[in-house]
Order: sequence, then structure tokens, then C-alpha cells
Amino acid sequence: MAELAKTGAAAPVRAGGTAQGPVVLQVVPSLETGGVERGTVDVAAAVVAAGGVAVVASSGGVMVRELERAGGIHVTLPVHSKNPVVMARNVARLRRLIEDYGVDIVHARSRAPAWSARAAARRTAKPFVTTFHGTYGHGNAVKRWYNSVMTRGDLVIAISDFIADHIRETYRVAEDRVRVIHRGVDLDLLSPDRVSAERVIQLAKRWSLTEGMPVVMLPGRLTRWKGQALLIEALARLGRHDIRCVLVGSDQGRRRYRAQLERLVRRRRLDAIVLFAGDCRDMPAAYMLADVVVSASTDPEAFGRVAAEAQAMGRPVAASDHGATRETVLAGRTGWLYPPGKADALAQAIGKALALTTGERERLAEVAIAHTRANFSKEKMCAEVLAVYEELLQAAAGGQAEAG
Repeated sequence: MAELAKTGAAAPVRAGGTAQGPVVLQVVPSLETGGVERGTVDVAAAVVAAGGVAVVASSGGVMVRELERAGGIHVTLPVHSKNPVVMARNVARLRRLIEDYGVDIVHARSRAPAWSARAAARRTAKPFVTTFHGTYGHGNAVKRWYNSVMTRGDLVIAISDFIADHIRETYRVAEDRVRVIHRGVDLDLLSPDRVSAERVIQLAKRWSLTEGMPVVMLPGRLTRWKGQALLIEALARLGRHDIRCVLVGSDQGRRRYRAQLERLVRRRRLDAIVLFAGDCRDMPAAYMLADVVVSASTDPEAFGRVAAEAQAMGRPVAASDHGATRETVLAGRTGWLYPPGKADALAQAIGKALALTTGERERLAEVAIAHTRANFSKEKMCAEVLAVYEELLQAAAGGQAEAG
């Protein structure tokens, strides 16, 4: 263990896991904020709650502390690196980690670490599972080969039916190796009855929102494919000046793109309407302020977290009609799907959402919340991932019995 920077555990655990559950190693580039990282920590907490041991190997990040609070173990390794020499060395590092912690299952969630994790799992004869989080770039044979490691698990978890179809069609993965497990929303946080009026009022003051003025909201980092420019064009076509549009999310250093958006706002004379709010630490309160939440992605969403979270909060959604958004949004019932990239159609969808009567909005909220709770809860996601782990362990045990 000399090369392993370990946090969260005083000593390695017994091989073979605890009496109640297995030792699961998840490998992820980092534990900074993001959907992949959130799923990693949530599953680690579920493993611990079920009596197992959760180990995560990553380069570190702000969510390490949350992992440790949940009872997980973090081991700092340079698994984020795409350098072939570092990736080769990571195989030996992960192999020692597997042996020292008595790991039963290896779960990779990203391509670079998956290459090292797969080799380490094979050399230690441990079940290997991957989660396919996106379509990735696959325009040539080299890229498809690099991506293909995410299809080389004993089982492959797809985060939506859209991704499952992509895996089968692009990488020719057999149907019986794919398990669809949608990403989960934390309903303990994203629930209207858990957000105090004080939190909503404080955020409204911070954003200088006028009481009673309708709010159109697009949550998402400022990057071109998230469609902020499309929303601005749609607002210009909508032609209303009695609303506010809040763009929630950081530019993450993309200052040129933000400057382009600001110029577009000025050209469309929407300065008094559009607010660049930056990051928000209280998204449940932010959703409560929204009269309609927009997902304007120009590329297909692998899952569509914004749409799921907005519906969990009972908010109408206007979203691009492609990717997994077709799975998360009930068109005409919890929101509106419009042709991707079409500003006029997005403007019409926003107009319909803003025209809802109080009764219509309440009925939509009821359906949206029930839909999210039934299909996209964190608890459901974690239970299904644990079921995949159990399936792998049973298959491994069966193989050992046959070999014996």
C-alpha cells in the first residue's frame, strides 16, 4: 500500500467482504461535482447501508468528504490520466488495491480508468462491470475502439434506454449483457414540501426577481450544446417583456462563449429579461422560483438530469425532443417536447407553459412528481445497481462451483 494515498479507512478490510455484503471498488476519474460523481457516491452509500464495503479510487475532489461521511473509503490514484504510461502503471496500483481490500467487484464509470480497471479485474479474476454514461465521440474507428472498453464489462449498465440502444447499435453488444438503470434524483432534497418559503425568498432577492413576474429557467453549465443561445432566440420570438429568464450555471472558464451570449442578449434587446446567475448552491429553491424549466440541449441528453429534477419539484418542462428526454418527460402531461434546435417551437412551448391556469399547473405538478418518484428516484437506482452486483457475484460463484 506504499503507493496508495488512502483516506477514510485505518486499515484494509478482510478479503471477501463483510459478513453482510461485498467489497465494491468503483473507479472514476475524480470526485468533483457532476452526475457521474454523484452516482458514484450514492451507490457507495447504498453498498455501506447494505452491509458491504465501498471503496472508490479517483484523483480526488470536493466530494471525497461526502463519500467518507457515508462510510466509504477513498484511495487517491491518478486514474484520470490518459497518458498510456500512467494508465499501465494504474493496472498494478489497482491490482494491489483489489488484493489489499479484498475487493469482490470492480465497477468502472469512465473510459481512461476503465482500461486500467478492466486489466486489474481480469488479473485478479474479479467480476467487472461498467456504466455507460454518454454517447462519447465515435466518429472514427480509433475513437470507437477507445470507447469500447465501456462495453467490455461482464455486464454493462446503461443510464437510459437511449444509451442502451446506442450501445447495441454502435458497439454490437448483446442484449443480455445490458442493464438499463436510469439515474436517480435525490427526493430528500428535491421535494417541494422540503423547501422553506424563506429559502425561496432569499434566492429571489439575490437574483432581484420581482414577485409575480413569470420565471423561465435553464439550469446547466454555460457550454454551447446546452442551448443557451437557442433559448435567447426563443425569448426574442416570444416577444414578452413581462418575464425573467435565469441562466443558472457557471461558464467554467468559457469566457468567450459567455461573452457571445451577452452580446446576443444585447442584440435581441433582452438585457432587462435575461440574468446570468452563475452557480447556485440551492437548486431546490431555484426550481421553486421557476414557472417553466427549459432543457434546450442541441445534442441528445444521455439521461437529462434537469428535466427529471424539475419534474420532481413539480415544474413544467420544455425540452428538446431527442435522446433520453423522451423517457423522462411525459409529453403533453408533464411538459412539452419540441424539435431540437428550433427556436420558434421552443418559444411556443414556453408560451404554453406560462399560459397554464393555477388548476392546470397543480394537476401537472401532481403527475410530474408521481412520475419522478416512480421511475427516477435515487433509491430505485441504487437498488438496481446492487441487484447487478448480486447478479455478478452469483455468476462468479456458479463459475467457481463448476470449476471445482
